[in-house]
Amino acid sequence: MREIQCRLLVIGAGPGGYVCAIRAGQLGVDTVVVDAEPPGGTCLNVGCIPSKALIHAAEEFHRLAQLSSVPSMGISAGPARLDLGATMAWKDGIVERLTGGVATLLRKAKVRLVTGRATVRDGKTVLVETPEGPVQIRTEVLVIATGSEPIEIPALPFGGKVISSTDALALTEVPGRLAVVGGGYIGLELGIAYAKLGAEVTVVEAAPRILPQYDAELTRPVAQRLTQLGVRVLTGARAGGLSDARAARAGVDGAEDIQADKVLVTVGRRPRATGAGVAGLR
Repeated sequence: MREIQCRLLVIGAGPGGYVCAIRAGQLGVDTVVVDAEPPGGTCLNVGCIPSKALIHAAEEFHRLAQLSSVPSMGISAGPARLDLGATMAWKDGIVERLTGGVATLLRKAKVRLVTGRATVRDGKTVLVETPEGPVQIRTEVLVIATGSEPIEIPALPFGGKVISSTDALALTEVPGRLAVVGGGYIGLELGIAYAKLGAEVTVVEAAPRILPQYDAELTRPVAQRLTQLGVRVLTGARAGGLSDARAARAGVDGAEDIQADKVLVTVGRRPRATGAGVAGLR
């Protein structure tokens, strides 16, 4: 087994981890950062950046579709067509360029990047399963920056037609009907994007209104825009699971079936504290 010695080991190469590692490297600290995914974390790989790219593409497609349906303006265009595979490839290209930039910053700071899954054995020793085989890293100081993951609800476990925000950014086709469980900003961003791409979208929110963490005055224009886009919103309703292969059960008492090809669960995120042996650390 290969062994690495360092003064500072950072588990997680997201915005918390890579900034910590880069600054330590700039100060001359012998630093290693470990992550199973490309550097950049959730935001850069499967969150903020790819979602904004998809949102931008959806807006451009929606504008083109609107123009082609208003011949009275004197603008002639054929029906708008979407190649979602090409759109996703364009989005992935943006992500790859930015993750490459983070990797460059790490190298310039003389930070060693190890790609693999880390398991903490104790506060000074970490085992990393890499594609080339196991690597043991011994360190003086350990920083845990493992980020967060989507919350899974018991009634709708991820898999099959039930997807997370990460899955929604990697679909190969636009679902004809999309049910979004959770009316927070993540669910609404993705729901609106897919509505603009042609999906029939229903949002299910347990609170009395969408975006419940924000002031009502701020969320009212968002609700109006959802109506304009044809997005159906059920508030004060809870998802109760799948009633059959093509319907999600929701409603105030779980009595209504919502026909859906995909069910996007976006009820929040939680710290990723399991799977790396960090839960028992003190």
